[in-house]
Amino acid sequence: MNWLLMGLVIVAVIVVSKLIHFNHFKHKIFSIAVILLLAFLYFSFTSVVQGHSVDLKTASGIFSASKIYFSWFVHVFDNVKEISGNVVGMDWMPKNSSLTGAVTSVSGSGDGW
Repeated sequence: MNWLLMGLVIVAVIVVSKLIHFNHFKHKIFSIAVILLLAFLYFSFTSVVQGHSVDLKTASGIFSASKIYFSWFVHVFDNVKEISGNVVGMDWMPKNSSLTGAVTSVSGSGDGW
């Protein structure tokens, strides 16, 4: 059922884009980005809510599912923020230049580096 719905959405976007005749490259890139964003949101929502017993046919179930999804989304954002902070704080300069071929010397007898 999920694949059928996603397939229908993709076909609808393709048909609409053909009807509008997106001739400009930036419009095509934008439509591809929208399709990818919708696919990400759909598949992430279904995979996050799938583990919980939520009835999406009621208003309270939709509210509960949206709370679960946005809680997951905030947690993902916090993880990305923490990983980015760790990457920025790492020392990326090489300690041993034998891999690059440059000679490092304290006495200055190197090749000018």
